[in-house]
Amino acid sequence: MSRIRTERLVNLVICLLSTRRFLTAAQIAATVPGYEHDPEDPKEHEAFQRKFERDKAELRELGVPLETGTESVFDAEPGYRIAHRDYALPDIPLEPDEAAAVGIAGRLWQHHGLAAAASSGLAKLRAAGIDMDPQATLGVEPVVTVDPAFAPLTTAARERRAVAFDYRAPEGDEPATRKLQPWGVVCWRGRWYVVGHDLDRGAVRCFRLSRILGKVRPAGRPGAFTPPADLDLISHVSRFSGPVEWTGRATLLITPGVGAGLRRWARVVEPGQGDNPKDKITIRYGDTERLAGTLVRYGPEVQVLDPPELRDAVIQRLKEIVSRTEEVPA
Repeated sequence: MSRIRTERLVNLVICLLSTRRFLTAAQIAATVPGYEHDPEDPKEHEAFQRKFERDKAELRELGVPLETGTESVFDAEPGYRIAHRDYALPDIPLEPDEAAAVGIAGRLWQHHGLAAAASSGLAKLRAAGIDMDPQATLGVEPVVTVDPAFAPLTTAARERRAVAFDYRAPEGDEPATRKLQPWGVVCWRGRWYVVGHDLDRGAVRCFRLSRILGKVRPAGRPGAFTPPADLDLISHVSRFSGPVEWTGRATLLITPGVGAGLRRWARVVEPGQGDNPKDKITIRYGDTERLAGTLVRYGPEVQVLDPPELRDAVIQRLKEIVSRTEEVPA
């Protein structure tokens, strides 16, 4: 299935999940990106109908409970919707590490190019006077963003197109241009990496996205390479980055009842008393930036007492979040 058709199907599902009314084909065509056409043009309208029929069949084959019906006996044209009772998932309890994985998925959604199209379609439905179900939408609007190179690299990996970019290695001051056939992008220990075949060195390499300078540039045609069939991105990144030694010790103040994941790491726990109701815990860690990225999610519920470099890293991340929030237009 092509990327364009996949995006269209996802937007169609979001559209039909977001209302309990039956939507006619004309309403769907005016709402869902990918169905744009001139209904007065017989050829364009026929092409839309063929496309829509294929997509309906595809959804049903995928197990999506697509219903056909009308709002009243006076409606001449049938409409479509997705049955929430058959499509909704039961409540899923998540452990802290599982919740972190969902957070990463939220970042991916933000940069997948679907969120804007879905929001636009839902806005059109509201403007048409169709009641929306806000609990049924899949919109995710995370505050944390990924590196600027993320979107062009994931696109290049999907299109199997080589790229070029300027990269500053940790052992060097001057950036060097690298040419890569990207196989995929993966998050490892709180940082994003791209893995692929380095064309200049003729070997597998991985690059941390935060060290890429400037824009990622296309350097070839789509479909120019095929990634290995047994590809495991994490294993490549873990070999290149090496093991992390947990030699650091951090002392934290944490609100009672908060941070089950942090408490599992704790080597020492001192319950809060009197004027200091927060618990004091001591944990071991190996990467300051990674731990700072975890702690900042707890906001004021967690305070770093020691070491100073970890406290500074948390403060810096909070400043970046505030700066990004202030840049968002009201």
